[in-house]
Amino acid sequence: MNYDVTIIGGGVIGCAIARELARYRLGVILLEKECEVGFGTSKSNSGIIHAGHHSATDTLKGRLEWAGNQKWDSLCAALGFGFERIGELTVAFTPEERATLERLLTSGRAKGVSGLEIWEPARLRREEPNLSHDIIAALHAPTAGVVNPYEACFTLIESARANGVHVAVDYRVEVLSRGEDGWTVKGTGPDVASRFVVNAAGIFADKVAAMAGVGTFRIHPRKGEEYLLDKRLRGFVKRIIFPLPTATSKGILVIPTFDGTLMVGPTAHETEDRSDITTTLPGSDEVFESVRRVVPGISERDCIAEFAGLRAAAEGEDFIIGPTAAKGFINVAGIQSPGLTAAPAIAEMVAEILADEGMDMVARDDFVPAVPPHVRFATLPLDEQVRLAGDDPRYGRIVCRCEHISERETVDAIHRGAHTLDGIKFRTRAGMGRCQGGFCSWRCMELLARERGVPITEITKRGGGSWVIRRREDGEKP
Repeated sequence: MNYDVTIIGGGVIGCAIARELARYRLGVILLEKECEVGFGTSKSNSGIIHAGHHSATDTLKGRLEWAGNQKWDSLCAALGFGFERIGELTVAFTPEERATLERLLTSGRAKGVSGLEIWEPARLRREEPNLSHDIIAALHAPTAGVVNPYEACFTLIESARANGVHVAVDYRVEVLSRGEDGWTVKGTGPDVASRFVVNAAGIFADKVAAMAGVGTFRIHPRKGEEYLLDKRLRGFVKRIIFPLPTATSKGILVIPTFDGTLMVGPTAHETEDRSDITTTLPGSDEVFESVRRVVPGISERDCIAEFAGLRAAAEGEDFIIGPTAAKGFINVAGIQSPGLTAAPAIAEMVAEILADEGMDMVARDDFVPAVPPHVRFATLPLDEQVRLAGDDPRYGRIVCRCEHISERETVDAIHRGAHTLDGIKFRTRAGMGRCQGGFCSWRCMELLARERGVPITEITKRGGGSWVIRRREDGEKP
């Protein structure tokens, strides 16, 4: 298979790059080692679109954070994923911390971030009455938002595919070799040849760079544990709440997600194990102890789900984006926070790098930016729900009681590419509610088996060996 560009990695960065390159008359393929895009670090992302003032102005992070922030409204308008600018507050408990807020305010204004202002206690009590009364000031940034990161991945790649990008999942890259005409990628699928390779492999980006002979950096994964709280706390906090950042983390946050739940976390601990996405009792204690200092009414008793992800931190803590000594090999590495925020700007930067490196970037006149809208049945007015159920009875059959997800939405998700329980979960929210799939998992499995025409024993939670049930072998005892 011959292409102009091979993208290695199907997280939000790889998907954003794929959609950006779909604007041009190029042959592009994206390779992802998981069974679906977005199933690595991106699905564990905090889902924050940072306001634009957190990263230093003399870093690549700092330049791309604000540029990326401003592109999410148009992306959401075209692709329809969950996104809302709810604003954020960075809080201070002491006069020394308040001085840090003033420095962040000055830095943000120098970058052009709009709407920044210091809120005094009276304003804080009025706007966020459930915050600790020990807080003496907060920096308000209205440009911050929340997004469903996995939904963004799915719609970015849906758009890219609709405009001609090829995608190969379950493709683990094993060998990279350079010839006279470009690169050959060998792995758990057919060989792929292309002029350029874009390394967007997340926590494995250093391993991929080493395969290309340019292993000049190391990724040191940093694990973050996060905890999702019951929807009864909807509105308890209306904005993202930040403590003061440290050298390696923006701290443990309180995040009102787009779908109404509160999420708290993440921790930030170095790990050598690139498969370690376990949650721990010490991690839970750290998160809730930190959060209660800021929002005393939050309790671990409200936790309905917990998960962990790995940040792809590199030495120096900045992004590593650019061409390398290996001609045609481009690194997009070290993309930790605010990588999600910067993703659209990173994608445009990669297109510019390709042009600078000799790729003929001819814009397509038939690029279609939007994807068909996806129905969110639970959010519709009652009369619209009645109308839809009258037109298609599958809207009247509820698969997930906690989140009110219909059979029609579940089937649509399968036809858009979901072939695992998590694929349905992240596209529809079936299984994300209070019972965490206790009611709807079996029905989702039945629909997956029916729509895909496979035995139910082939259905997995998230690919690989994550079977929910398996066929009994001949002679095997019950």
